[in-house]
Amino acid sequence: MDAIGLAAELVLKPHTLVVIFLAACFGLFVGSIPGLTATMAVALLVPITFFMDPVPAIGAMVTCTAMAIFAGDIPGALLRIPGTPASAAYVDEAFRMTQKGEAEKALGTGLVCSVIGGLIGTVALVLVAPVLAQIALNFSSFEYFWLACLGLTSAVFISTASPVKGFLSLLIGLLISSIGLNNPAATPRFTFGNSELLAGINFIPAMIGMFAVSEILRHMLGEVKPQASVQAVHHLLRGIGRTVGRYKINILRGSLLGTLIGSLPGAGADIAAWIAFAISKKFSREPEKFGTGHVEGLTDASSANNGALGGAWVPALVFGIPGDSITAIVIGVLYVKGMNPGPTVFLMNPQNIYAVFIIFFAANLMMLPLGYAAIKSAKQVLRVPRRVLMPIILLFCMVGSFAINNTVFDIGVMLVLGVVGFVMEENGFPIAPTILGIVLGQLLERTFVTSLIRARGDYLAFFERPIAAGLGVVTVAIWLTPLVLMLWRRHARRRNAGASP
Repeated sequence: MDAIGLAAELVLKPHTLVVIFLAACFGLFVGSIPGLTATMAVALLVPITFFMDPVPAIGAMVTCTAMAIFAGDIPGALLRIPGTPASAAYVDEAFRMTQKGEAEKALGTGLVCSVIGGLIGTVALVLVAPVLAQIALNFSSFEYFWLACLGLTSAVFISTASPVKGFLSLLIGLLISSIGLNNPAATPRFTFGNSELLAGINFIPAMIGMFAVSEILRHMLGEVKPQASVQAVHHLLRGIGRTVGRYKINILRGSLLGTLIGSLPGAGADIAAWIAFAISKKFSREPEKFGTGHVEGLTDASSANNGALGGAWVPALVFGIPGDSITAIVIGVLYVKGMNPGPTVFLMNPQNIYAVFIIFFAANLMMLPLGYAAIKSAKQVLRVPRRVLMPIILLFCMVGSFAINNTVFDIGVMLVLGVVGFVMEENGFPIAPTILGIVLGQLLERTFVTSLIRARGDYLAFFERPIAAGLGVVTVAIWLTPLVLMLWRRHARRRNAGASP
């Protein structure tokens, strides 16, 4: 209790509160700009944290991350341009709600569910950190292979087009992910002699291009009129109580799922959002409404991506293993500040760890008023004339793509894949499976090859470990379910035909 009291004193210092507030505003700004991810926001804060004490330094990173992940929903709902990769999973659903005049419902739901998911993830971080970290450490290449397969399988559920088009879109994403040297054999693939392609296609320019540039092209051709939704964002939290009450199970499920996925080293908020959205559609009582502007998927996914933030800190704090790219940066800062992550940190610096927990709660609670203000301000974007708005958005997209590796080549990737995304959508091919294929393609190949090497070519080894066997059985069952149902219906029709006179 003495350590908790001391931690509260550290957090409530005026200097610390000012730093947290400024970091929150910075995170909201960065997250709302396509291409400037939460990871980039945290990376930009690192030089500044060198001049801070440990608590305000870590507090700035925690708050900035939470705000940036949520802020990615704002351009996604209003303009169909996800601000961060974590918002890409449900950007189509949120934008269709805006087109139906339900922008305030989409953004209000995203805000409240992000707060709830973040708080649940923080509670899990505080209460069951060692347990979740131990589970995560049991994951080898076999478990990650099945997790990647399960994630790719969700492309079937998130696809709003026909399953065939969704599958072909997924293959395009896997093809893009295979470009370059980033494969187990380090063999150049699909580079065509271009040295820039040896590093592969970065996910961020690809996402910006396929979502943002394709949408800009659609605006230029006059197919979308953003001004139609100017009056939509007025009563942001009106009816939100009914929505939360109706989908409380979804919110709890998404938050817990996000926490579990976030605790897996290498996973993150974006993968958590994809899987949560797919599961939401799979178990929904109204799956036919998905893709038409249905709020149910948003409750799962937006709570999952913020729940994953707390989960990612579990292996980072307890074992020094980063749960995602953000905690990989934070671990470096922890070492610089003398808070070496590991079990001993709870014994040597308990007040600092408890201060981190308190800041997690404070950051998620601050998200409600600050997020509300950010949304009310962002709606003014829709009042800007389209001929002015689209070039500004394109400029931000170019800056975001260039900032990843400081190369003009990524801007070219963004533009090319923007045209590809536009052509795909014009012909009924969904973009979401392509993005998912790019995200998980390299993980799938790397874990498959590594597992085969470890198993000496024995495919049964993929089912020998208990966790891998469980994930494998679930994944294979999902693959076989459509075939079994088709055979069952065919058998039922033949039986009924034979029974009729």
